[in-house]
Amino acid sequence: MFLDYFALGLLFFVGLVLFYGVIVIHDIPYEISKKRNHPHQDAIHVAGWISLFTLHTIWPFLWIWATLYREERGWGFKALAESEAALEVKVAELEQQLSSLQAQVADMNNKEQ
Repeated sequence: MFLDYFALGLLFFVGLVLFYGVIVIHDIPYEISKKRNHPHQDAIHVAGWISLFTLHTIWPFLWIWATLYREERGWGFKALAESEAALEVKVAELEQQLSSLQAQVADMNNKEQ
């Protein structure tokens, strides 16, 4: 008789732990977005709840969405644009050096002839 009640209590306990465990796991992207001060925290939180009803198919995408943003660098595209501008300056300098070297080689060839 005692084991029947113990098994029933254990069944309820395991059910509650699984239920709340799933909820906690689905809040991980929201917690990441809160920690990173993500501009779309609310959308990630709502999408996490919707993910419970879509059989967890969008949950990995929420994780990616939450981890893409960092407050100190944003989405990361700004640094890319700055590095592109620096690369363009470098390319212009290298083109100028190349043209001066070509002129020097042409002068050396003219002097030899």
